[in-house]
Amino acid sequence: MANVFISFAIEDKILRDFLVGQKKNARTAIEFTDYSVKEPWDNAWKTNCRERISRCSGMIGIITPNTPTADGQLWELNCAVQEDIPTLLIHGHPAPNRITRLPDEIAGRQIYNWTEANIVAFLDRLGGYT
Repeated sequence: MANVFISFAIEDKILRDFLVGQKKNARTAIEFTDYSVKEPWDNAWKTNCRERISRCSGMIGIITPNTPTADGQLWELNCAVQEDIPTLLIHGHPAPNRITRLPDEIAGRQIYNWTEANIVAFLDRLGGYT
């Protein structure tokens, strides 16, 4: 089973909960261990967060209109790049409620639809997942 860090804007916590709930649904093939940050850390949060991200097999970034102003989420996404952690970016909302201008941290990167097939394909690529 893959250890996956879920990156999300705090305003989108419900979407993170939906993703974790989706993996618990018996009718889905999605399976991972959630390593996301559930509570704010003290001043050393970046050190703690980097350590947690570096231990993960991959990251799923939930991208919404809140993402451009979510400094913590943007830092997490950059950290995954720096740590060479495979990352799947998924839209948190269906069209037309999607982000229109991508922040520099994710500009030019593909953002996939939030589907079971896309998530399972990503997890398969991480290895150690069946």
